Amino acid sequence: MKVFKHFKISDLALGTWKMGGEFWTPNHENDENDIKAIKRAVELGITTIDTAEMYGGGNAEELVGKAIKDFKRDDLFIITKVWPTHAKYEDVLKSAKASRSRLGTFIDLYLLHWPSPTPICETMKAFEELVEEGIVRFIGLSNFKPEEIERANECLKKNEITAVENHYSLLDRSDEDTLDYARKNGIAYFSYTPLEKGRVAKLKILEEIAKKYGKTPIQVALNWYISIDVMVPIVKASNLKHLEENAGAMGWKLSKEDFEAIAKSVK
Repeated sequence: MKVFKHFKISDLALGTWKMGGEFWTPNHENDENDIKAIKRAVELGITTIDTAEMYGGGNAEELVGKAIKDFKRDDLFIITKVWPTHAKYEDVLKSAKASRSRLGTFIDLYLLHWPSPTPICETMKAFEELVEEGIVRFIGLSNFKPEEIERANECLKKNEITAVENHYSLLDRSDEDTLDYARKNGIAYFSYTPLEKGRVAKLKILEEIAKKYGKTPIQVALNWYISIDVMVPIVKASNLKHLEENAGAMGWKLSKEDFEAIAKSVK
């Protein structure tokens, strides 16, 4: 488990992008399989679930809602996001309430999906209203840089930014400044696309170290991310075999020497 100032969550998060459709477009063809995958992820200890109103036009949120009904809500941590075109005060409130309805439960962490032309203080005012109403527990941002996070924090009166969700992988470590900011401020850093659609697993050093631990290259890569104190990698898998492989990245730890060897080999 990862313990932060405001919450405690699983070492890995389950991503739901392309579950239930794609960009604002629902597709119900694989709904039952996706529900089974979400349930299996929770059973394997991946109790943090990341979704968004945009994913499948809300269908991904509905799938999450159906999948979590059989689990104790307090054991789960649900993240969803509002699209930047919905960042005006009233639109944020409307979007969050719609997400809550589709999920069938409150939202643990609500993120502004991307920076928006709407003044950030207007958006953050709505976020604080959602916390006040009990619809949202914590506030975060996605695809934001340190100076933008600071500006959002300055807008908040009773709350603070508790997490950021950005792209980070062994093949793209250009967001180190935001990662450092998260570390210095004790906030969670959720990394999306950490496996780069399988390309990370092809790194030779991961294959070598995987043999040493009796793990797969993917498990070694995910454990490398987990070893970074504030990082929670987001992994998406509808295939149960892949889910189980991902879950096998938890419960053990790379040695300091192997962590540093991987870090140095892919700058």
